Amino acid sequence: MTFSLALLGKKWGMKLKRSKLSQILAGVLVNAIYEMKNYPVVLISTVISPLSLLLVVTFVNRALFGTAIEGGLIMVFFSSGIALQSDLAHLKNDFKLQDMVVSSPTTARMYMGGMALAEIVYSLPALVILIALAGIYLHPSLIQIAILSIVLLLMFAVSVAIGFMLSTFSSDVVQSYAFSRLLSLLFATLPPVYYPITYVPSPFNYLAYLSPTTYAAEIMHSATGYLNISTNMIILDWVVLLGVCTVILVIAVKKTRWRDV
Repeated sequence: MTFSLALLGKKWGMKLKRSKLSQILAGVLVNAIYEMKNYPVVLISTVISPLSLLLVVTFVNRALFGTAIEGGLIMVFFSSGIALQSDLAHLKNDFKLQDMVVSSPTTARMYMGGMALAEIVYSLPALVILIALAGIYLHPSLIQIAILSIVLLLMFAVSVAIGFMLSTFSSDVVQSYAFSRLLSLLFATLPPVYYPITYVPSPFNYLAYLSPTTYAAEIMHSATGYLNISTNMIILDWVVLLGVCTVILVIAVKKTRWRDV
């Protein structure tokens, strides 16, 4: 009897895992594969934005090629999460997809997870190019890879939280696109992510610290030897970055509207 119950529980567990996986894959199919297959021209935009800035910065100063690669990675991960806002708003307002999801067993967390993964899949062309350039030019060690990966995942988590929260409040896809472009500009283009903050003259360098991406870039630039800062400053960067990420995630969880949209 005990063995039968254990076997039954294992089967239900496997079914639940398959169900969750299918829900996540559905989000990838809806939000990434469909567009990539039917509108391949949209892939160009995901590559042009980070690589164009990389080329511009490199043309100005070839010594900044390494930091420009890291800046491109920050931009891709942050912009991908923010782009979730306009995609979700489009599906929610134009196709009423969120109404159907709300009435189904799918949770908000599972829905957001699938859509977030779709944004990564959607950005794969740019990521493959930038990661290949990083491997060829930066030659990162395992520790450096770990540091860069943690920072980029933090940036992605924060941008996904912001994007998902704003999408539940947005009533028009045009408004969402405007917010996406504005946030990407403020957090991934204007701050010194493509070049070290030492290139920013005073007092503008102090304004740069208003963006969490500045702290992320400092950590990455320092880890790969492009920025020489003290250990205390690196610790401060991690504290601020983790603190900002925590605050934004908590606000997103508390303020996001899901079943009362």
